[in-house]
Amino acid sequence: MGHIVILTGAGLSAESGLGTFRDKEGLWTRYDIDEVATPQGFARNPGLVHEFYNARRANCRQAQPNPAHIALADLQHFAADRVTLITQNVDDLLERAGASDVIHMHGHLTGALCAACEHRWTAPDTMSIADACPSCGQHSTRPDVVWFGEIPYHMDKIDTALATADLFVAIGTSGNVYPAAGFVQDASARGARTLELNLAHSAITPLFDETRLGPASKIVPKWVAEIQQ
Repeated sequence: MGHIVILTGAGLSAESGLGTFRDKEGLWTRYDIDEVATPQGFARNPGLVHEFYNARRANCRQAQPNPAHIALADLQHFAADRVTLITQNVDDLLERAGASDVIHMHGHLTGALCAACEHRWTAPDTMSIADACPSCGQHSTRPDVVWFGEIPYHMDKIDTALATADLFVAIGTSGNVYPAAGFVQDASARGARTLELNLAHSAITPLFDETRLGPASKIVPKWVAEIQQ
């Protein structure tokens, strides 16, 4: 079956209770994204940013992997080193479903980062502006997540994976956030077949060789079962 590179977005975890940016009743609708998900917002009001991510962390702890997470973890076990999992999500549901070596291009809710010295450590359940970095002692700790305007993590590793992909699959992505939205073009230009699994058509649906629509918990396990035959 060759090398399969899978990119997952918010739609993968939506059925686990973790809202997407565009959910009408979701957590994001109660906050201004510019104030809680940018370096500038953190500089203006770090307390508000910590409040937002404390809520997201609590939401993540309460969530459970859904059948789509479990199916992807099963596929990774089935195919060994022939599957690369990349996620835009900052939750740990793929890992809790049994996946390993997931490339978190936007960081982790479970991580803390010192804005002064870049030391990283496991985030407590609740973070605040009073937290001191365990390495340098500065009170400049922040969630270890990639905000708008920042460079995603592990881009070299992702580029290497895309260069060797035989099949690129995007699951639950909006196609509005770059550089991830450009991965389908990168993979296609290098000869990979491309597949989109999504609840609805995305901004980049025309770029895929094939698109299948439906809830992730239904269409992802079905696709994985086909691959494993």
